Amino acid sequence: MPKKKPNVKLESLPPRERQVLDTIYKLSEGSVSEVLDAMENPPGYSAVRTMLNVLVQKGFLDYRREKTRYIYMPLLSEKKAQQSVFRNLLDTFFPGKPTAAVAALLDAAGELSEEDYREMEHLIKGHRASGIGHRTSGIGHRE
Repeated sequence: MPKKKPNVKLESLPPRERQVLDTIYKLSEGSVSEVLDAMENPPGYSAVRTMLNVLVQKGFLDYRREKTRYIYMPLLSEKKAQQSVFRNLLDTFFPGKPTAAVAALLDAAGELSEEDYREMEHLIKGHRASGIGHRTSGIGHRE
C-alpha cells in the first residue's frame, strides 16, 4: 500500500502534537505508554492517545495492532520531515537566497569545530558532484 502524504504542513502542527510526533521519531515507533514515558512534561494518557490518532488522521503516522495495544510509526522518514520544514523556512525567510540561509545557520550555530567545517565542505562537494539542485542560470533561479 502506498504511503499517504500528510494533509497538513508539519510546521503548522500545534506544539503538543509536534512534541508527540518528535517523540515518535526518537523512538522509531511506540505505543501510547511508550510515547508518554519518553516525553518531557507529558500531558495525560488520554491526551497522548488522542494526539496520536489526530496525527494518524493528518497523515503523519500510521499504526499496527499488537494484541491489545496500538503501535504508532511515522509515515515520513525523519529526513523527509526535516527537509519539508527546512524548505518552508527557506521559502519564508530566504526565498532565492540559499547562501543567506547558510550564513544565518552558521551565525546561529555559534562555535564550530574543524571537524564540523570539514564535514560541511564534504557535504557541499558531494552535493555539487551529484548535480542535485545545480543551477545553470542566474543566482536565485530555481529549476
